[in-house]
Amino acid sequence: MKKLTAGDSETMSSDLVAANLERLKALFPELVTEGPDGSAVNVDVLKALVGDKTVSDADEKYGLNWHGKRRARQLALTPSTGTLRPCPDESVDWDTTRNLMIEGDNLEVLKLLQKSYAGKVKLIYIDPPYNTGKDFVYPDNFQDNIKNYQQLMGWRDEEGEKVSSLARNSEASGRFHTDWLNMMYPRLKLARNLLRDDGVILVSIDDAEFQNLRRILDEVFGEENFIASLVWDRNRKNDAKYFSVGHEYMAVYVKNESALSANQIIFRGEKEGVEEVKAEFERLKQLHDSDWAAVRDGLLDYYRTIPDEDPKAPLKRFTKVDAKGPYRDDGNINWPGGDGPRYEVLHPETKRPCKLPVSGWRYPTPERFWEEVAKGRIVFGVDETTVPRVRTNLFENTDQVMVSVHYSYAQTSANEFNSLFDGKRVFDNPKPVNDLRRLTGYLTGPDDLVCDFFAGSGTTGHAVLAQNAVDGGSRRYILAQLPEPLNIDNKDQKVAAEFCYQIGKPRTIAELTKERLRRAAAKVKADNPLFAGDIGFRVFKLDHSNIRAWKPNPADLEASLLDYQEHLLAGRSETDVLYELLLKLGLDLCVQIEQKDIAGKTVHSIGGGVLMACLAPEIAREDVEPLAQGVVAWHQALAPAGDTTCVFRDGAFADDVAKTNLAAILNQHGLTTVRSL
Repeated sequence: MKKLTAGDSETMSSDLVAANLERLKALFPELVTEGPDGSAVNVDVLKALVGDKTVSDADEKYGLNWHGKRRARQLALTPSTGTLRPCPDESVDWDTTRNLMIEGDNLEVLKLLQKSYAGKVKLIYIDPPYNTGKDFVYPDNFQDNIKNYQQLMGWRDEEGEKVSSLARNSEASGRFHTDWLNMMYPRLKLARNLLRDDGVILVSIDDAEFQNLRRILDEVFGEENFIASLVWDRNRKNDAKYFSVGHEYMAVYVKNESALSANQIIFRGEKEGVEEVKAEFERLKQLHDSDWAAVRDGLLDYYRTIPDEDPKAPLKRFTKVDAKGPYRDDGNINWPGGDGPRYEVLHPETKRPCKLPVSGWRYPTPERFWEEVAKGRIVFGVDETTVPRVRTNLFENTDQVMVSVHYSYAQTSANEFNSLFDGKRVFDNPKPVNDLRRLTGYLTGPDDLVCDFFAGSGTTGHAVLAQNAVDGGSRRYILAQLPEPLNIDNKDQKVAAEFCYQIGKPRTIAELTKERLRRAAAKVKADNPLFAGDIGFRVFKLDHSNIRAWKPNPADLEASLLDYQEHLLAGRSETDVLYELLLKLGLDLCVQIEQKDIAGKTVHSIGGGVLMACLAPEIAREDVEPLAQGVVAWHQALAPAGDTTCVFRDGAFADDVAKTNLAAILNQHGLTTVRSL
């Protein structure tokens, strides 16, 4: 029994300082650092977060520091000047899908998604550039990242000259790690905002930047929210000088570890339908008084009622039965990836050495092998001529946590990917879709949102579709990919560039992402005919805002004023403007949109009346009364729960009187938030 003293926390009032530090740390993990007397607030970071211009360059605090870090932090806080323009013609099932594929620089995309998706994403997976000297490093422009992005993608500059200045880091650069850190840091800060409290982020990486990645993730997410470093054993390199390094890492962090603990994750994706089989097994066991042959026959009859396309169909492989339940003994006892030990194992009946597996035993020592035998996890053949096999019990390990070391074969992943693209190798080293599917099933529920802003070949989107087909879920994905040009004269990009040409698409990586999503959707549907889930996606492209920025000509201000009477860019459609409104007002890009003709004008209702917009180019004085009354009547019929914002094109009104009268009528009927563009 503990004796309470005057110095114990239980006998003292609340520690307000500690509570304040915890609140600050929850909001801004990078703000709280280590000082000489314990936790301290990094004042320079605080100044930067609130935009204080007096912040100094002296930042000698504990943590990872590099040249440009302060600027990288400011870059995450700088609002975007862009928008996302809808592309229905490049989409699949535009009217019904809730998945997004966004083409553009992911820094700007992440900024634009903040209002609509902050706190809504359950899982973020990214496979960023590994900084090997060959991969693309995003050279962000602090002043105008949209213009910078357009120039990098080879768009024409203001003088009409085509610009292409893709930057690739190299070991010759004195800032080899610095450039990579400056690229990653603001993106990770913005990504954290998108996660739910129990949201998880997975980041793939190799040895080149693993330590630096861990440091910046510790700073952005908080060291206490580190969950694990997963290891993927994928390749063996025959030309290795010292060691054949064939593994990669996946750093796992959660936004708030306590929230994750309160919603314990289990191995959901692996054994769909186990509980139903278990109930049938228990019924048969009682019915046949543990006559295992009869129980097995009854279970096989039950399996026949499960269609092959049913998510439970894989369980039909557990065809043998004993007191531990259904099991299978066709598991591979080879050491995963080869090169396992080759010791002698005597058959328990014949006492002669068993046939050795081709690639060695799975277990490192004979003692460990016989431990597994004692646990009933290894099955011998009738004699020594058959290699012993691994036994897998259906009812074991259904609630165990996932292991941190995984074996995945790069060649298998490449072959599966290439089969989608008519056997062509259009993408090097694609991530294994089945591994990501398992992780998606493990870390998300059936209705969760998954995000990948380094989409690459589109494996994450494919994995989400595949997992939905397995468990009948309705998970959504948001993918973002830079439309990095593919050069047909580059031998590493030649196959991909030629493939884009053959299918009539621009030669960019983003086009490969979209094509992969189309083909993956078709494959998932073909493999699961009864699956009726969402296999479409909406395409959006990053561009300058539809709203014109004020850039007067000092030499002719009068002409500038006349020119800027129209606030919207020429050539932009109503749909372009409408989706920018969704972003700026924090609405989902897949929210329901209805439209009506009122007084000869098209009026849009978004989200059941949360936003009502009329973007007609002309509204005369005589149009005001019927238009306003029609909007009021439709709003009353929709009866949205919250406040409604009404938006009109500013240049559409005949004069200020028309604009004032329309706003007054709407105000009289409770529509007080009226805006013009």
